[in-house]
Amino acid sequence: MELDLTKIRGEINEIDDRIAELFEKRMILANDVAEYKRQNDMAVYDRRRERDIINRISSQVDEDLGSYAKILYATLFQLSRSYQFKKLIASSPITDSMKQAIEQTPQLFPRNAKVACQGVEGAYAQSACDRLFNSADINYYKTWEDVFKSVESGECKYGVVPLENSTAGTVNAVYDLVGKYKFYIVRSLKLRIYHSLLVKRGVKLEDIKEIVSHEQALQQCNKFISSLNVKVTVFDNTAAAAEYVSKCGRDDIAAIGSPDCADLYNLVSIRDDIMNTDNNYTRFICVSKSLEIYPGAHRTSIVFKVPHRPGALYDVLSKFRALDVNLIKLESRPIPGRDFEFKFYIDLDTSVYRPELLELINELDNELESFDYLGSYTEIS
Repeated sequence: MELDLTKIRGEINEIDDRIAELFEKRMILANDVAEYKRQNDMAVYDRRRERDIINRISSQVDEDLGSYAKILYATLFQLSRSYQFKKLIASSPITDSMKQAIEQTPQLFPRNAKVACQGVEGAYAQSACDRLFNSADINYYKTWEDVFKSVESGECKYGVVPLENSTAGTVNAVYDLVGKYKFYIVRSLKLRIYHSLLVKRGVKLEDIKEIVSHEQALQQCNKFISSLNVKVTVFDNTAAAAEYVSKCGRDDIAAIGSPDCADLYNLVSIRDDIMNTDNNYTRFICVSKSLEIYPGAHRTSIVFKVPHRPGALYDVLSKFRALDVNLIKLESRPIPGRDFEFKFYIDLDTSVYRPELLELINELDNELESFDYLGSYTEIS
């Protein structure tokens, strides 16, 4: 029997029209359910009823289609819950604070500010700070936590810290500090990183017995380092390592750091091609104690925890798909002391002015056991 594609598509169109009509009727009834739940102080999510319906529907279709029917109805239930949340919950404390920040934040990102960075003069954080601000008053601190403490105490208005590197990955300690201090990201920067092997004048590659640098820089150059028979020592910062090489009185030691450090600490670069890849970027974030959302913010960061059960993460991710919100980062981290439980860090690529974003955050804040909003901001490069 020869198939007629035009006829088949015509029948599909008729079915789709009927599905659309029934979908609209179903969502209207879902709205009535939401009103009933509101009047009777009932929860939106009825997991047992959803499971019973999915099992009933999947048993009514051909065996080969059973799993597809489950996916279809799981999505349908997710949309129904989202619609009910929209009707039941007008706003949450987070979305209220976002609206307030959008209204009250100045129109222009500050050109000058007192900013905390980790390290010493010549650190990559300084380069990031100089890119983010026109003329910042930079205070340097020994550790990343010291940076956060400075912002917490009001000694500095902002802190600039690295969040992730294209080669070495996420700086988990910074994520932990953002959560610990409940700070917000107000801007981010994608900074290209160039590492050089820095030594005192006259020192040759074959003279080097030890290389010092920050652990991230060492990791980003580990292929080159492994080709040498040298001791490796971790420093708090690449610039601090360069400063040490300049002052230590030894001629058998080198630092891995930026070319700027050579000029600052009277060193020279004897190798500039030491990175594992030329495409080496570090993403720095500017954090603040208070929520600030500057005009044009197009990136939003959130972190949440889902129950340890099949489909829990899918239920959350399907919300982004339903509202056509693009994800540009999804990363999981285990929760210390809780076996097989994870936090998920997500970056969303969407304008902060989209009503759908506020609806989504409102829903997640009310539905999830643990949800934190980390800020909406612009990323520059």
